Amino acid sequence: MQEVLSSAFSVIMTPEVLGIILLSAIYGIFVGSIPGLTATMAVALMVPLTFFLSDVQALAAIVTTVTCSIFAGDIPATLVRIPGTPASAAYAADAYALTRQGLTGRSLGISLLFSVLGGLFGTVVLMFAAPLLAKVAESFSSFQYFWLYVLGLTCAAIVSDDSRLKGAFSLLVGLLLSTIGLGTDYSAPRMTFGFDQLITGVNFIPAMIGLFGISEVLRNALASNLGTPAEEITTDAKDHAAENSTLGIIRYVVPMACRRFHHLLRSSTIGSLVGMLPGAGADIAAWISYAVSKRFSKNPEAYGKGSEEGLADATGANNSALGSAWIPALVFGIPGDSVTAIAIGVLMMKNIQPGPDIFDVTKPQAVLVFGIYFTFILANLLLIPLGLIAIKVGNGLVHIPRAVLMPAIVIFCVVGSFSLNASYFDVFVMMVMGVLGFALERIRAPLGPVVLGIILGGALEHKFIQCLTKSDSVLSFFESPISMVLASCCIGLWIWPLIFSRRKPAPPDA
Repeated sequence: MQEVLSSAFSVIMTPEVLGIILLSAIYGIFVGSIPGLTATMAVALMVPLTFFLSDVQALAAIVTTVTCSIFAGDIPATLVRIPGTPASAAYAADAYALTRQGLTGRSLGISLLFSVLGGLFGTVVLMFAAPLLAKVAESFSSFQYFWLYVLGLTCAAIVSDDSRLKGAFSLLVGLLLSTIGLGTDYSAPRMTFGFDQLITGVNFIPAMIGLFGISEVLRNALASNLGTPAEEITTDAKDHAAENSTLGIIRYVVPMACRRFHHLLRSSTIGSLVGMLPGAGADIAAWISYAVSKRFSKNPEAYGKGSEEGLADATGANNSALGSAWIPALVFGIPGDSVTAIAIGVLMMKNIQPGPDIFDVTKPQAVLVFGIYFTFILANLLLIPLGLIAIKVGNGLVHIPRAVLMPAIVIFCVVGSFSLNASYFDVFVMMVMGVLGFALERIRAPLGPVVLGIILGGALEHKFIQCLTKSDSVLSFFESPISMVLASCCIGLWIWPLIFSRRKPAPPDA
């Protein structure tokens, strides 16, 4: 264990990796500060660069980018009430209300410190929970893995959107895309439509870049204010200059974190638990923690009108979810969110298969896992000075015209897709997936289930065929206690909302 720790620490502390972490942090803060550009899209655009990096360097870049971009999404939410990332939407009204009161620095200072503390809490959960689950997963058979994949896909469809029907539809689209090409256990081509390039299936990287890159460009292209920056902010900031200074922020926010230590533990715990659910992610964690915070607050009427409590609890939850989202990704190969889905794709591209064996300290992959732990810690600590700088210069980042930004994103998308295999067909796939992602967002269907469907579809089919090979009895799927628990959870997640909705009392007659 000590040898693995020292090896991972020495790998992370090399000038090359530290430089990548620093550049990724700056890049994540920049992208997260731009309204409409999500952390997932930032990571997707970075994937082509990972071709030239080692496995540790690539994952360090992904971890740092998403850690910093989630906080940076609070900057436009605070300044112009436009969430930079979906995770910022839960408390955008409160952050903007504080800005209207002239407390911009205080609002962003709360977001920064509680984001860092929540992120460190999620890292601790990742460090202790993942190895324990890995030991349990070693005893899993194909039947348990089948139900585990079904549970992951079910969670993605259930929690990704208010409409479960739309979530299920997105999931079916992803599963359908996963069936393109040769089957996992047989060599019959499916749905290739005469394109030889589809024999190996839909290329994951161009699909991800299209879903989260081109779809954002198309969405922003329809905005009426494409050529203009965000609206100007009118506040009484001059009256609060001392409070909004760096020293004033520190003097106020640090004592607040000490006073709300128990609340921070509660919100970070909620975020970590939600982050473990495949498909949930930081945005769902923020909404749940915000609702719980309001429920137990002594001033619930302040929520939505400038509540510092709601802002602190929600930001702590969304960052704690980032670390725990890697638990199902590393232990079971099931993405906890869209970012870990991309990370799994990068690992597979580098011939590293996630699973319980990755935590075996006698194998080289253990250095990679401990490297992820150290990177999370460094990224959160690095976020403090860079975040304070971003608070000062964030106002300028928000006012970049979208007409200047969008063409640059298109260039990155095209170059990234083409550079994978030097194939124009991959660019075509990227464009098609971009249009698909845009169409799904227009009907408010979530993209998360599509991603998980593409990632897990082949594995689900493979495990299902393995189960049928072992036994042709349906009861075999429910024989072990673990299978029964997982199957009950899957069935319950679909049936319980239907039963609960039917039990609601009918509205009184007018």
